[in-house]
Amino acid sequence: MCTRPPQAHGKALDQGQRGFTMLSVIFILVVLAALGAALASISVRQQLGSAAEIQSVRALQAARAGLEWAAFQVLRNPAPPAAPPACFAATSFTLAGIAGFTVTVSCTRTPASGTVSDGATNLAFYELRANACNAPSAGACPASGTPQPSYVERQLGWTLKR
Repeated sequence: MCTRPPQAHGKALDQGQRGFTMLSVIFILVVLAALGAALASISVRQQLGSAAEIQSVRALQAARAGLEWAAFQVLRNPAPPAAPPACFAATSFTLAGIAGFTVTVSCTRTPASGTVSDGATNLAFYELRANACNAPSAGACPASGTPQPSYVERQLGWTLKR
């Protein structure tokens, strides 16, 4: 003879299954939330890295523009065949086309005055340095003190003869 189990026993089994399902749902939600947080973190880091790379390229171009300006000052101002000029004083300026960057340019001339001879040719040598940054100290680069996390700086140099 087949007897059916009591109803109370069947209800207890249903409640146990419901508890297991709830635990599985909570576990899956926690795993999905952790995955979403990890993806958001990776996305933020990627965006910050891209922004830093763009700022780095801007700083490089600003330093190059500073060197171009300095080269003009020593090679074409005054134009040859005039005697080579003395070095200009360290100069800082901001660039209109590269927003937020300041360039500081310096010059060292060898010899300090006159020229050196290479056979019949008289020469003067200029060492130019351009430093570009996005957070100057007292209007000049490089910045002093502890830089901010978004600080970008590039320094370039050329040696020219005239």
